[in-house]
Amino acid sequence: MIFLSSLTVMESLRKTHCPRPVLCFVFVLCVQLQLCLTGDCPADGRTWVPYGDSCYHFVHGEEDKVKIYSFDRAKTLCQGFELLTIQSTEENDFVIKYSPEVWKGLVNVWLGMYYDTNSEDMKWFGDSPVQFTNWEDSSSPSDLVPMDTCVALNSKTGKWENVSCLDDLENGVICETNQKAEEAKQKPSPLLSALVILSVLAIVGVSAVIWFLHQKHSLGSTIVTAFEYHPPFRVLDTDQSCLVEAEETDSVP
Repeated sequence: MIFLSSLTVMESLRKTHCPRPVLCFVFVLCVQLQLCLTGDCPADGRTWVPYGDSCYHFVHGEEDKVKIYSFDRAKTLCQGFELLTIQSTEENDFVIKYSPEVWKGLVNVWLGMYYDTNSEDMKWFGDSPVQFTNWEDSSSPSDLVPMDTCVALNSKTGKWENVSCLDDLENGVICETNQKAEEAKQKPSPLLSALVILSVLAIVGVSAVIWFLHQKHSLGSTIVTAFEYHPPFRVLDTDQSCLVEAEETDSVP
C-alpha cells in the first residue's frame, strides 16, 4: 500500500514541477504516513472501519455460537457508542457492501432508532431527525405499539423493517461514532513508529542513489573534468624577476 502511494506521490510531484523532487517526496510521504498512523477512529482494541465522517464497528461475535441479540443487549455491546444510524443512500450501501466481510449469510442489523413520545415520531439516538429511510415498502406499516417499535436493516437488500424492541431478536450489531480530532492525537506504538522511520530512511537512501546515478549519467565526463588536476600559477624566482625588470628598464628610451 505504501509503495502504491509512493508512486502516486512521485507522479504528483512531476506534474507540479517540484524543484527538489527527492525532498518533496520525503516530506509528502511523511505526512501521509503520519495520517495513516493517527487515524480518527477510537483506539480501544476493537476493529473500527472509517467511512465519511464516522467510524463503524461490526460486532462479529464468537464463531461457534448462534448470534442473537436483543435491542438492549445490542446497545450494551456498543459500550458507550451508538447503534448504527443511516443518514444517506451512500451510507446504507456502505453497510451492505461491507457486511459480507464480517458475516456470512443473511443478517438483520439493529438500527439506533426509537420512538420519541414528545414528537410522536421516530428519531435516531442523539435526537437527530430521521431524514432518510429505506423501508421494505413505499411506506412503513406496522401493527406494533409505537413505543415498542424499533427498526432492523437487512444486510442483503439494505431494506428496513419495523420490529419489536422488546420481543424480537436480531443477529447483527453495528456500533457507530463520529471521527474525533482528539483521537487523531494519540501516539502510535513505538514498534510502528520505528518501522515508519526505517521505511523513510530506506526511501531517502534509495532516492539519493538514484539521483546520483542520474546526475552522473547526464553530465558524463563533466564530473571527471571538474576534478582534473590544475597546477598552481608558477611564480618566478627572485633573481629571474630582477633580470626581467632590468631588461624592461634598459629598453626604455
